Amino acid sequence: MTVIAELNAACETIAELLAGARRGVVFTGAGISTESGIPDFRSPGGIWSNYKPIMFDDFCASEDARMEDWRRRFVMMDQFGAAEPNAGHLAIAEEVRRGHVETVITQNIDGLHQRAGVPAESVIEIHGNGNYAHCLDCRERHELAEMRAHIDETGESPRCRSCGGLVKGAVISFGQMMPEAEMARAQEAAVTADLFLAIGSSLVVYPAAALPVIAKRAGATLVIINRDPTDLDAIADHVVRMQIGDVFKPFLG
Repeated sequence: MTVIAELNAACETIAELLAGARRGVVFTGAGISTESGIPDFRSPGGIWSNYKPIMFDDFCASEDARMEDWRRRFVMMDQFGAAEPNAGHLAIAEEVRRGHVETVITQNIDGLHQRAGVPAESVIEIHGNGNYAHCLDCRERHELAEMRAHIDETGESPRCRSCGGLVKGAVISFGQMMPEAEMARAQEAAVTADLFLAIGSSLVVYPAAALPVIAKRAGATLVIINRDPTDLDAIADHVVRMQIGDVFKPFLG
């Protein structure tokens, strides 16, 4: 493992690895979006230090839990709407455009990779997307603005316009099954990657945190870019402990 602490050396190493990659994969966590003003979940002052998580079963069983979940969803919607992609998001989008990165796997639910220019088909959102909702039964998409208007008018949690099922923000809650199709795609991308960049993730949430391990065992060069140490640093080929935006600003020309 090489721990890179000097900015120019880090940028040069990453640029060389990306230039030589044929099947590059980027895996991002909350740390890339904190620089856009979106709080993370687990750090002191993060979302879970202020809110107790709402379990999926509680959402399904309790109107009070649903209404609190919607209240939090609308707060996040406003945060996401006010945020802009930062240098990290923009640089990743540029590397996708150049063909150095094939797939972006993200734990984030803010949609900033797509807004930065990564084609939606190249993004795998393993924890869902917080910018819209869907029916838990028939999966029909519902827009958050519509759900907010319904709650403001009726004081009740919304139901699906098509089947009457419960509507929930399109994110994975505690106790909810991970999306099978997205996880299968993410695992396939990790297995076939020749370069795997883990960016801004604490790498403690499983099964997502297993993806860098899968990639490394399959032969990929593993690079971890995170402000703080992670439990997977020891297996990485290169570790960069710096602000993500500082590392990727030079990639924007």
